[in-house]
Amino acid sequence: MKFTQYFLYTRQRSDRAGIKVEWIEFVDRRPLAVEIQTDGRIRKWGYIEEVGKYLRIILLEDGETVHNAFFDRNFQEKPDED
Repeated sequence: MKFTQYFLYTRQRSDRAGIKVEWIEFVDRRPLAVEIQTDGRIRKWGYIEEVGKYLRIILLEDGETVHNAFFDRNFQEKPDED
């Protein structure tokens, strides 16, 4: 897994220092939701049981490089549509 310099810098913040790389990898592999931003970056969300929160990761256009990761208080799962 690759990381931008921005990610490495913001990871030093107290509210982000506890985000584990294994959680980022989990969200990348098994996202609950995915959106492509207008700039081509990829947003993925996943629920982290250990902390009871939703984690949003932002990948660059290459789909491999993590640009950002943070707990998203506003994310709501959409109900399954059958």
